[in-house]
Amino acid sequence: MTVEIRSAPHIKDDAGVVKIMRNVVWSLLPICGFYVWQYGVSALASLVVVTCACLAAEEFFLRLGRQSGDLGDWSATITGLLLALTLPPGFPLWMGAMAGFVAIGLGKAIFGGIGHNLFNPALVGRGFAQAAFPTAIATYTPSFLPDRFTDFIPSSLALPFMTPADTASWVAGLNIDGVSGATPLARWKFEGVIASNWDLLTSLSGHLPVGPSPLLILACGLYLAYRGYLDWRIPVSVLGSAALLAAALYPLNPQHFPDPGFVLFSGGLMLGAVYMATDMVTSPVTPLGMWLYGALIGALTVIIRYSGGLPEGVMYAILIGNAATPMIERITQPKAFGTEPTKETRA
Repeated sequence: MTVEIRSAPHIKDDAGVVKIMRNVVWSLLPICGFYVWQYGVSALASLVVVTCACLAAEEFFLRLGRQSGDLGDWSATITGLLLALTLPPGFPLWMGAMAGFVAIGLGKAIFGGIGHNLFNPALVGRGFAQAAFPTAIATYTPSFLPDRFTDFIPSSLALPFMTPADTASWVAGLNIDGVSGATPLARWKFEGVIASNWDLLTSLSGHLPVGPSPLLILACGLYLAYRGYLDWRIPVSVLGSAALLAAALYPLNPQHFPDPGFVLFSGGLMLGAVYMATDMVTSPVTPLGMWLYGALIGALTVIIRYSGGLPEGVMYAILIGNAATPMIERITQPKAFGTEPTKETRA
């Protein structure tokens, strides 16, 4: 009889890259659908154009033969959808296409393809857009406008290298009471106005210029956690550390520091915690490392929001967390049995 000795793991599972990535895309579809319902054809066009740009960039670099992966592994699709969800719905389409190409090129291909990237590719694309187009990326329009399914937001259709149309005058011409183009984070940061936690959680009230509902994102994240396609420790530690720091600061000056609910439900914290911080390639694999990594991201998000010049800090916090991942894994790696150093070796 032949005895075959192999290394772990010994438990077989049909989960692979393609299956995991496909399930992530499926979980993103309700979020994308809600985003289109909020903002109409401009949001739909942004999702399609940015995702197609990511797929085209993936195909281009794969044809060069210098990176691993396959167009059918769904990773570029995830990058495109997540990147589009972080951009304003009226973000010029040509700018979104450039951000998509950079997300794949600088975020993944330059490192050797899928599984080798150090940073979340969607956030690399978002960081490029933030640096290259600071005015456009800070320009939001109200949600649930009456003609959103037939009329584009004017800035969406700006020609390449041309100044986008002025959305502020366009919004003013709609003659809708209570409409504001400033996001809840921007209004808190620069005007001291704090939106209702329930309005932020559901993203259903009035014409708030917000992203997808945090409640919906949580529901889709629970699906992925139930299927075992994301580790729950990371989003729990991200959101938990942000809430704890906000709760500690709120009593000190309620007029300056918002309550924990506002911190959790505003901006892109929920999307970042559930879908971007949990990227299997750029996050730690050790359980303790996941807790430290998530806590770092949550705390940095609050610190940047409170002390930085910009109202949002999730992108920078996750990218810093990605950069810290190798060190976190090194200090949290369990020691193998029998490898505890002796006094002689320590000396």
